[in-house]
Amino acid sequence: MKTKSGTDIEEVKRRNANSGLTYNQAKEQLASQLKKKKDTL
Repeated sequence: MKTKSGTDIEEVKRRNANSGLTYNQAKEQLASQLKKKKDTL
């Protein structure tokens, strides 16, 4: 399905799904790694 401007919505969704971690996922992962590191010191 395309918008009036010609954007393929399904293509955008597919690319977003394959783009890696979201900002919040990256932030959570970093916090988890830092907590583990702090616990081992």
